[in-house]
Amino acid sequence: MNLENTHNNSNIEESDKHQTHVISSDKYDQFFFGRGKLLISGEYLILDGTKGLAVPTKYGQSMGVRYSQSFNPTLHWKSFDLNGNLWFEAKLEFWHFNLVEGELTPEIEMLQKLLRAARVQNKHFLRDEVDVHVDTQLGFPLEWGLGSSSTLIYNIAQWAYVSPFELLFNTTGGSGYDIACAQSERPLVYEKYKKGPHWSPSDFNPSFKDNLYFVYRGQKQDSRSGIARYREMNLVTKEDIKRVSEITDGMLTCSELAEFNALVIEHEDIISKIIDMPPVKAQNYSDYWGEMKSLGAWGGDFMLVTSDKSEEETRNYFNKKGHDVVFKFADLVNNTEAPVNELLH
Repeated sequence: MNLENTHNNSNIEESDKHQTHVISSDKYDQFFFGRGKLLISGEYLILDGTKGLAVPTKYGQSMGVRYSQSFNPTLHWKSFDLNGNLWFEAKLEFWHFNLVEGELTPEIEMLQKLLRAARVQNKHFLRDEVDVHVDTQLGFPLEWGLGSSSTLIYNIAQWAYVSPFELLFNTTGGSGYDIACAQSERPLVYEKYKKGPHWSPSDFNPSFKDNLYFVYRGQKQDSRSGIARYREMNLVTKEDIKRVSEITDGMLTCSELAEFNALVIEHEDIISKIIDMPPVKAQNYSDYWGEMKSLGAWGGDFMLVTSDKSEEETRNYFNKKGHDVVFKFADLVNNTEAPVNELLH
């Protein structure tokens, strides 16, 4: 799927014509937005301190908040999907964020967990005598795995005036690169130290970006299961962590597609050894002319592919494999034009 060039088949563009609910900042007292994420290098090992290259996506999640006076303060929460359809709703009281009505679901339990953790960080959060109406809306299909959870955590943290990283680490866990992406306007280099996360904006905008594509495999992957497998295998070495950091540096500086391809192959081989799974190309795409690598937990969601053939040939190959969602690099990755040294000031 090419969101820039395809008008009849694009879910996102077509949804603009048929949405039943659209979140816009002028409808709310407060408005927040977090960007989606993709991890180009460092998957799994980023948990153990390797240097990873991550990119924020043009699509993310919006959250609007409205307040009204009330003698019985209640939090009214509604979540809408890409097409403006309500997919989640809850009413909670403010004391312990218990459910006011309806049945407890895993989604409500997660929301309660996030709100309660935010309250621990900020004891004044949601203490006023007002009704609060919160609407969230995804800018991408829920199944794409671009960060529906991380963007929600980031938005709630901004709303509650707390650290989004602390909120993540105290609830769902993870490396935190997705939280860094949620608040970033351009690619970044991320490292998770024992003392906390560290990231910096990157100039990753390769001259061969027109040869890079993101392909959705249509197999939603549970990151927690992938991480559990990685921990269970316990095969990673200090040399692996160091080498993947070097590969990340190489990806940031290489100027030729052939060099980038070589780095992709080596990265895939290292992760394959550590988690005892064949690289994605060896699984289903051995006849493909370019290179490809999994992004994040192996087994589903998006993969990065390279191609020195035309866009039409590349799309046709993956369309025949049943993959209709194909983005060019520049169509999915958010990358402001401001130089890094300006962003650091």
